[in-house]
Order: sequence, then C-alpha cells, then structure tokens
Amino acid sequence: MRLEELDRRMISAHAANDRMALIKLYAEAADRVNDIDASCFYLTHAYVYALEAGAPEARRLHARLKAEGREA
Repeated sequence: MRLEELDRRMISAHAANDRMALIKLYAEAADRVNDIDASCFYLTHAYVYALEAGAPEARRLHARLKAEGREA
C-alpha cells in the first residue's frame, strides 16, 4: 500500500475514531518511510493510540521508540 493510500485510510480511521485501525496504520506508515524522524513521528502516534486503547501493541511500540533513542 502506498503512503497516499495509508494517509487516506488514516483520515477515515480518525473520522470513525477507530483507535485499533489508527494503531495499525501509523505503525505501518512508520515501517514504510525512509526517514528515521518521520518513522518515529508515526511510531509515536501509534504508541499514543495504543496507550489510549489499552492495546497490547503499546509495549512493542514503546520498545521501538526506545531503540531509536526517543525515550530513556
């Protein structure tokens, strides 16, 4: 899936307040971009939505952010 399609799906997920979809889509976007800052931007969003939803993905997303030096 192209980033433009991911953006479209993110907008739809935001409109529907679908946190589980937002977690997945932001994590996928983080994997697709070729810039570490952009990747961590998307990971941070996925992590926040996972925390808000109490989703088990939060632990994995947090570990990824820590591995990139984004949190101690």
